[in-house]
Amino acid sequence: MNMQVLDMPRDRSGGYKVDVSRGERIGRVSSEWFSRPADERFLSLGALREAVQARSDRSRTRVVESALIHVEARREDPERLALIVPGAETPVLPTHWSFGQLASLVGAPAAYLRQLPAPLAAINLQHGLLTHRAEQVKTYEAENGRVELRAVTGPDYGRIYDHELVEAVQRIAGNGTGDTRWKVPGVLDWSTGIYNPRVDVTQDTTTLYASDRDVFLFLVDDLNPIEAGRLPDGSPDLFFRGFYAWNSEVGAKTLGIASFYLRAVCQNRNLWGVEQFEEISIRHSKYAANRFAAEAAPALNAFADSSASAFVAGIRAARERIVARTDEDRTDFLRRRGFSKADTGRIIETVLAEEGHPPASIFDFVQGITAVARDKPHQDARLDLEGRAKKLLDRAA
Repeated sequence: MNMQVLDMPRDRSGGYKVDVSRGERIGRVSSEWFSRPADERFLSLGALREAVQARSDRSRTRVVESALIHVEARREDPERLALIVPGAETPVLPTHWSFGQLASLVGAPAAYLRQLPAPLAAINLQHGLLTHRAEQVKTYEAENGRVELRAVTGPDYGRIYDHELVEAVQRIAGNGTGDTRWKVPGVLDWSTGIYNPRVDVTQDTTTLYASDRDVFLFLVDDLNPIEAGRLPDGSPDLFFRGFYAWNSEVGAKTLGIASFYLRAVCQNRNLWGVEQFEEISIRHSKYAANRFAAEAAPALNAFADSSASAFVAGIRAARERIVARTDEDRTDFLRRRGFSKADTGRIIETVLAEEGHPPASIFDFVQGITAVARDKPHQDARLDLEGRAKKLLDRAA
């Protein structure tokens, strides 16, 4: 890998000073961190892969005629339904997730069916299967003491297994605990502004997750910060690389990978000071596995092996490109690019307050736009501003 490692002053913890007032704040990882119970948190990529691999090893797929699936209310458990699937030796029990998929597939409201007594729900679901226009469905069943229906989809569903994504990440990140440059992130100390990359991986700090329906992981290269210019006080503006990836082999979400540069991660796993955010996603369509092999996995490898020189050069170019020298220039620059009068004023005021001077360079305007975007209460407005900031930075680079 061609990456410059900075020899910079560090505090006793091995951390370094960062300025998180710049760039975007992204809450996707924090949302995962808040919502995951203890049994969905893993302390290494090896443990994560073992869990999702074992789950897949117990599962099998079959394509069946929807009209031949028989729904029955179980006598020993009147609140549960069971499916008699052609080719299955024992009744198959739908999970909460697959029941919703099955109901959706035949056009029945899952929430309503769940409120009915099991015999009545079975009659309604059976009617839907018998009159279902599609002739075939693909079931995904797992045996673990009993046979569960993990998913039911259309016959052309292109499954990418969760363990395939984890294995692709392991090829660049090992165990994700520091045996390579890619690891679970450290923590920002808000009281000092010091980011400490050396934090033990625990249930509270891990960013490696998997449930019965998905996998999500977030890793960073925070032991090797990158300097991309200087802050107003003359100290280095430091970044490090990061990415997160997700998948669901049961159809709960697409497969996706997002890569970016960032300045810090706080305790609740919000990403701060994000720049150059890029995302690719792959729907589980017929050729999804081929697209994963041809696009997603190579993109992950390319990001892991890439040099930061292009990123640093882009930031430098944006800092050096002066586009406004007077108040009139500043207002015209923003107004001509579609910013409202109110946002124009806020952007200029924000840069003046945070940088100590009014915006002059492309970089100044980008930082002001992203700062104003963070305060937008509505996501669409926030994403619009962040997108326009990114375009400005890309054009400067």
